[in-house]
Amino acid sequence: MTSTNKTVVVVGATGLQGRTVTRHLLRDGWRVRALTRDPDGAQAQALARAGAQVVRAQMEDLDSLTAAAEGAWGLFSVQPTVGSPGTAPDFTTEDEVRWGVNVAEAAHAAGVGHLVFTSVAGADRHLSEKVPVNLASKWRIEQHIAELGLPATILRPASFMENFTGGYALRNGTLSTGIAPDTAQQLMAVDDVGAVTASAFGQPEEWIGRAVSLAADELTPVQVAEAIGTALGIPLPYVQIPIEAIRGLSEDFAYANQWLNERGYRADIAATRRIHPAAMDFRTWLERTGAAQISAFLDSARTAGQDA
Repeated sequence: MTSTNKTVVVVGATGLQGRTVTRHLLRDGWRVRALTRDPDGAQAQALARAGAQVVRAQMEDLDSLTAAAEGAWGLFSVQPTVGSPGTAPDFTTEDEVRWGVNVAEAAHAAGVGHLVFTSVAGADRHLSEKVPVNLASKWRIEQHIAELGLPATILRPASFMENFTGGYALRNGTLSTGIAPDTAQQLMAVDDVGAVTASAFGQPEEWIGRAVSLAADELTPVQVAEAIGTALGIPLPYVQIPIEAIRGLSEDFAYANQWLNERGYRADIAATRRIHPAAMDFRTWLERTGAAQISAFLDSARTAGQDA
């Protein structure tokens, strides 16, 4: 099946995943209908200049989603999790699930031919073990997609390499997370998720009905810090944030870190490379885009008078 004269709706188009998926789809010759709550925003305007049709729609508004999906062949769905950049302070897990359900319902009502939903690695273990709430919420959305009988592909990436490009992990001259120094964490570049998504839309006969976990590298936080320090030519020690300190802020976030330390994503890296042989390992990602992003963040933090 060719992509000629095909339209794909990208939900959350101005977000990190949405922008990447839009770029890959446009590169592959798709017509992209980019959904955003703010068509006049800088990110939306950048998508318009790249060739996307920018359309106003909100994931909390089912009618706007359904109208935006009418006549489209495919739809890409991703929802933010609690604490994601740009979400309201009172955004909850129930909001996330409701938004994901709304997108699925809109795809069903509009009769789209292929839905691609990005979940998270490990979500499918929800029935056999206690998983963090951010995995359980994705599983609930996955289940609703299945209940509707949608022609769908589920992608379950591990932690994004991009998580190391800002204040989430870089603070006070260190790399700091709740992961134990000797615990390997699986990683995936967002750009590679965009590439796999475009491949799925381009080969629906191979992808509809599949659910795959994605990870391209596996490093301890000490190795991550060393790789970043080498790429930037700076010392960057790793400091683990005690789980109890995290628990003081959020029980759910504390359990998520505990789960990563004790269980982890368990994606098949070799299988990911069979799907997408060009998937970047962490050092390649640093060379191509990561080091520049981290350097820009550190420069911005210094300019703002922070010791990041």
